[in-house]
Amino acid sequence: MYDYIKGMVVSIQNNAIVLENSGIGYLIHVSNPYSFEVEEEIKVYVYQQVMEDDLLLYGFKTEEEKNLFLKLISVKGLGCKMALPILAVGSPSGIIDAIERENLLYLKKFPKIGDKLAKQMILDLKGKLGSVSEVVSENTETETDLRDVLLGLGYKEKEIHAVIVRVDHTLSLEEQVKECLKLLLK
Repeated sequence: MYDYIKGMVVSIQNNAIVLENSGIGYLIHVSNPYSFEVEEEIKVYVYQQVMEDDLLLYGFKTEEEKNLFLKLISVKGLGCKMALPILAVGSPSGIIDAIERENLLYLKKFPKIGDKLAKQMILDLKGKLGSVSEVVSENTETETDLRDVLLGLGYKEKEIHAVIVRVDHTLSLEEQVKECLKLLLK
């Protein structure tokens, strides 16, 4: 039903954020709530899970992360509550690479993922993550370029990492640099 919600982060919890839009506070479960900041105006891509006795929203900073989440929950035996920690612990490119290379050890490092479920992930997803991996690799190249520009301007790696995760990677490199500089100057 929802694709994304634009609003202001009003609260950060252990596994979720509250995003206010038009006077309504949406509780959105996210993989890393501490990558958000209170009073930050953002766009969160969401997936709505409808269950018999519950209605939950899961949120993602990028559309690519959401698409990978949707692929993960399509795996037999892997639900939303198991897929979200996978995105928190692993990078999208690392997850995709592990599935494509059938790296069971990497997949089993995630919470509640055993041998059987790791094999099921490979069986269900190998060869089907092409479009997701292409987008992830494009974003990785842009992040590298962005990091290089900021390093060239004299910022430290720790400062750069803190702002890169908060920038919309669908913007052009120039716009991303401007956004990072605004964040670094705060």
